[in-house]
Amino acid sequence: MAKATALSAVAAAALWLSPDQVNAAQQEKSMNPTPVATASSQSLSARQQAIVPVTAWAANGDMARLDTALNSALDAGMSINEAKELLVQVYAYAGFPRSLNALGELMKVVAARKQRGVVDVQGQEPGTVPKGDALLAQGTANQTQLSGGPVTGPLFDFAPAIDEYLKTHLFGDIFARNNLDWQSRELATLGILAALPGVESQLQSHMRISMNTGLTAGQLQQVAQILASQVDAASGARAESALNAHLRSLQASAKAE
Repeated sequence: MAKATALSAVAAAALWLSPDQVNAAQQEKSMNPTPVATASSQSLSARQQAIVPVTAWAANGDMARLDTALNSALDAGMSINEAKELLVQVYAYAGFPRSLNALGELMKVVAARKQRGVVDVQGQEPGTVPKGDALLAQGTANQTQLSGGPVTGPLFDFAPAIDEYLKTHLFGDIFARNNLDWQSRELATLGILAALPGVESQLQSHMRISMNTGLTAGQLQQVAQILASQVDAASGARAESALNAHLRSLQASAKAE
């Protein structure tokens, strides 16, 4: 449990990169190992849109609104297993209690829909995740690919355990599960972080990583709009501010070249 608690506090913070790493990230193409929407699309699919309020309400702990969001997501074509993956991932950023409560709500939603005669798609089960040294290697590769370069810094020298947990657990155990693509996982992370005040720098970092997966500025603007209309104005404003800050950093980097 101590491992997961530490991960929850700093998981997103670890993704800050140096200017050189940011430039490398901008050059990285086709980073997602699973099929995702093309980068040329300026609109999220209905299923992708549904991810954002699901994880935001899960992070907030509002089960009534999560119930509504989950029903909408399943109606939009999200499978039951995809919904499970989203809510399991919540714990890496918002903690075990939020994740467990949200998974319990999903159980209720699925049971109620089945009772009403709604047939939801179960979805794909995840493939085998490596163990031991192979898991560390896979997690390190995933982290490097998503971030656009190796992630290092004084924080990891100060607390090397968190570096190991990030590589083996967040980017290994979670991101190596292949029944949810990386764009979906990043949309989920944006929903979680936008719903949590005080993690604006991590939210900006994940705007950058989301673009590394092929999501466009237009799609990320749509995320902010979804948050403002379906969650609350504050979440939408945090997402829009983080996106604008990232776009300004891209412009500054381009001018410096």
